[in-house]
This record gives sequence, structure tokens and C-alpha cells, in this order.
Amino acid sequence: MANEKHMEVRAIENGTVIDHIPASSLFKIIDILQLEKETNRITFGTNLESKRMGTKAIIKINDRYCRPEEINRIALVAPIAKVNIIKNYQVTEKLNVEVPAHVEEFVKCANPTCITNLQPVKTAFEVLKHGDQIALKCRYCEKTTYQEFEIIK
Repeated sequence: MANEKHMEVRAIENGTVIDHIPASSLFKIIDILQLEKETNRITFGTNLESKRMGTKAIIKINDRYCRPEEINRIALVAPIAKVNIIKNYQVTEKLNVEVPAHVEEFVKCANPTCITNLQPVKTAFEVLKHGDQIALKCRYCEKTTYQEFEIIK
């Protein structure tokens, strides 16, 4: 029985599957996609076994297909995530997330004295890559924030 294959999370008929999420990023992606407002069935699992990652998380969203900008936002917190489009229980498209060069109106600046935190100014960041790490540099105050991004809803 030890070699028996089984799925830990049930298949979906149509929708989006986001796989290879670092377990620590699961709830960040739930925030990014605003899944708390979703009315379709959502299945997620965390700390699942992964040969490549040790442990991982997965999200399955029935009858919803993520927009390209949503997929690229996922890359900020899960740059190795894979997005699969499912139709009639089959993977019809496999997408790699791509880290965007710039991010606007999505993340809060970590600098409490930044104009974006004091005035009604939309946030804007340049995305920097340092090996596997992602950092955001504020267009206004130039503060660089690593990994711990506060999502603006």
C-alpha cells in the first residue's frame, strides 16, 4: 500500500488549479485572488507532500479562470507556482507565472511616511529579483521591501 498512488485533493471539472505553491504563501494567494468573496467551490490544501518542494499548497477554483494580471501577481509570492486550466476534467493549458516588472495599486508601501500612506496616491513599485527572492522598490520613497508584502484590497 505504501506505493499506492492517490490524490489528496479531488479533481475539478472546469476551472483553475494553482499548484506548487510554497505552503507559507497559500493565504497570500487567497488574498491576492480575493477568494474570500468567491461563490464557486474552492478547495485548498496545505502542507501536502511534494517531491520537489518537500511540502506545498494547492488551490482549485471551480468554474473560474484567473486573468493574466492575477496570475502574474501570484508570482510575487509564489514564483515557482504552476497554473493549470481545466476543462472537462482535463488540463487544457499549463501556465507558468511570470514576475511582472512593475506593480501598481496592489501592494502597500512598507514605509509609514511614504506619500502613498499619507495621501490618496496610488502605490507603484519596481519589481526586483535577487536570485529566488522578490523585492519591491517604491516609486515614490524608494524603500525596498523583501517578501513580506501587504496586499491592498
